[in-house]
Amino acid sequence: MIFVTSRGIIGLAIAAALAAPLAFHGQGPIEPRPKASATPKPELKQDTKQDDDSHVNIRVESTLVLVPVEVSDALNRPVSGLEKENFKVFDDKVEQKIVSFAMEDDPIAVGLVFDVSGSMQSQIPQARQAATTFFKTANPEDEFCMVALASEAKLVVPLTTSPGEINNQLLFTKSGGSTALLDGIYMALNEVRKSKKLRKALVIISDGGDNNSRYTETEVKNAIRETDTLIYAIGVFGNGMGSNYSDQQVLKTMTSESGGRLFPTMGMPVADFADKIITDLRNRYVLGYSPTNPAKDGRYHRLEVKLAPPKGLPKLSAHWKTGYYAATE
Repeated sequence: MIFVTSRGIIGLAIAAALAAPLAFHGQGPIEPRPKASATPKPELKQDTKQDDDSHVNIRVESTLVLVPVEVSDALNRPVSGLEKENFKVFDDKVEQKIVSFAMEDDPIAVGLVFDVSGSMQSQIPQARQAATTFFKTANPEDEFCMVALASEAKLVVPLTTSPGEINNQLLFTKSGGSTALLDGIYMALNEVRKSKKLRKALVIISDGGDNNSRYTETEVKNAIRETDTLIYAIGVFGNGMGSNYSDQQVLKTMTSESGGRLFPTMGMPVADFADKIITDLRNRYVLGYSPTNPAKDGRYHRLEVKLAPPKGLPKLSAHWKTGYYAATE
């Protein structure tokens, strides 16, 4: 991790903003999808939506837009120590005044989507190790759940504050069957959204080869756009693009919809990537601004974040969610 020597990050009004309640539309638990010709719409609903660009999700309150931003260097190492004046935010190409600025360190609700299908058989031991590594870093107030997927997706651990429950399930997972990856993502989204934590994320460990889901890619993409859940994936693809290029695209699309990231293993040990996700999740800036156009008309707004880092730093990259829908009356 790179630390920039500066005056440090000053949290302004963000604490109050994060404490403000967010309004969500109700939704029941996910039901098994009937094999019928009708195509029900995903029902994940809340007051914020997202576009399909690959950046970090946003949260919208009635008078304040909060934009989490991850900044990394050329080696994908997070960069901390930047200050408010090192960022510029544009809403529909109009620069906004940043009124709150902090590092995001709230408790988080994390859903593990664990692929135990037959194609993952040789990777299950490493995948278990990666998941165990991730949950060892848990904070006391974090919440967790686990969805295991093979020919169908199953919620094997509902939301809990005990990561040990997931570790116990990981010990007894057996591989086999086809892959209902999209169903697993959709089910995990539904479970995580039950949490009252402001921050939510999914961590997917899979080779990406969906061949048995009832929900379509478009439906799951739409569900992701209507959540504030950040999605990361460890893609167990082996070396090179090869025959599973399309499998990589599925995970790339799902993670980019939320503003998360896909980490292809490309033959490297799966467990090596758990630390990368942990570090990314724990090192995010939050920029807050009151829109110059505060109309509650439900209209889509495009966001852009530009960096103005201190002189002498190498090239930096920012990751953020590039759009949101305004609230409605």
